[in-house]
Amino acid sequence: MSATVIDPALQHAYKEVLRRNPGESEFHQAVEEVLGSLGPVVKRHPHYLAERVIERLCEPERQIIFRVPWTDDVGQVQINRGFRVEYSSVLGPYKGGLRFHPSVLLGTVKFLGFEQIFKNALTGMPIGGGKGGSDFDPKGRSDAEIMRFCQSFMTELYRHLGEYTDVPAGDIGVGGREIGYLFGQYKRITNRYEAGVLTGKGIAWGGSLARTEATGYGTVYFANQMAGEVDDSLDGKDVVVSGSGNVAIYAIEKVTELGGKVLACSDSSGYVVDEDGIDLDLLKDVKENRRERIKAYADEKGGRARFVEGLVWDVPAKVALPCATQNELDEDAAVAMVKNGTRLVAEGANMPCTPGAVQVFQEAGVLFGPAKAANAGGVATSALEMQQNASRDSWSFEHTDERLHEIMRNIHERCVETAEEYGRPGDYVFGANVAGFTRVADAMLALGVI
Repeated sequence: MSATVIDPALQHAYKEVLRRNPGESEFHQAVEEVLGSLGPVVKRHPHYLAERVIERLCEPERQIIFRVPWTDDVGQVQINRGFRVEYSSVLGPYKGGLRFHPSVLLGTVKFLGFEQIFKNALTGMPIGGGKGGSDFDPKGRSDAEIMRFCQSFMTELYRHLGEYTDVPAGDIGVGGREIGYLFGQYKRITNRYEAGVLTGKGIAWGGSLARTEATGYGTVYFANQMAGEVDDSLDGKDVVVSGSGNVAIYAIEKVTELGGKVLACSDSSGYVVDEDGIDLDLLKDVKENRRERIKAYADEKGGRARFVEGLVWDVPAKVALPCATQNELDEDAAVAMVKNGTRLVAEGANMPCTPGAVQVFQEAGVLFGPAKAANAGGVATSALEMQQNASRDSWSFEHTDERLHEIMRNIHERCVETAEEYGRPGDYVFGANVAGFTRVADAMLALGVI
């Protein structure tokens, strides 16, 4: 089942994407999802078709693929592949994270970069879209091995970066440790302390307070705005969160602060249910300090906490926040969630719901907040970090968090107003796609054919 029907006027552009990018199913999915919203837009604004804006947007400005050789702790040479897709710079320097994970392929990076264009546009900030990474797996590697890999990776990538050119951040497998090694090598090669060339840095050397929390907090701020459209807030609501990494942990923290109760969270081994509400301090200790599997939470907590091998979506809750990885929530899970009373879903991860799942939610009247809107808080706070670096300034946690909250409210308003303008009230997918697209498309036209 697919929720997407592409207007005949856009079919040629989509077929060209399939032809020119064979085998890249995640990239195809991301393009199809956006193009499925643009039929009414090109009917109202046919100059987008005449100027071939769609075709230009579907082709990255630059795709960089490179070898990353490094030596492990026993002296064995290892070879990985590195990527950076610099997708669109019409709104500002390329901006988007680096992902280190064995599953990373060119199609993965292109899907993430394509999504990043519109996500960054929705923030209203002057940042373009890009993404990068490697099939390197930091799990099980020593700090010394990770340092040598990061130094080799940056030795190739540095020539493509700059605070006015391309500004990477972290993503899956790339946290403060990796950003530190990458920045150190960039500084070493260029002989410049160009703090604005990477975001997600440590607080002591140019980082921004609230950046660690930003994606999870932002997702909850957006979900809270969604709840306010039909109810009042997340206060008193039961919530299920997938994942137990950075995004999930801080989504859980903010839901709890707003009066919601998070009943369950997960990792790749299964999930834990805690009828008393997830104990955030224990979860952080298990996942951030000890880096153990989620089962350790249930073993230690005891009482009404239990570990289950299965999908966290089996746990009934009014609100669901998928915060793990792409395509983790499929049509069957969505059907079960609707039957169990789920009324609001906001994506904290990048494209975690399959097209079939999205269709199930929308047909059932479930409020659905897509990732390009709901999880834009991370990149928005990265842009705030860039502002602080450019002005040689450092803001308080409270000030940065207030700016983040304001940005997420503005994104919500853009989505709602755009959907209503085109006669699609309550359709956050449509509103996000169209609002992001039109901002980028108008900038493209203003800059000419480049």
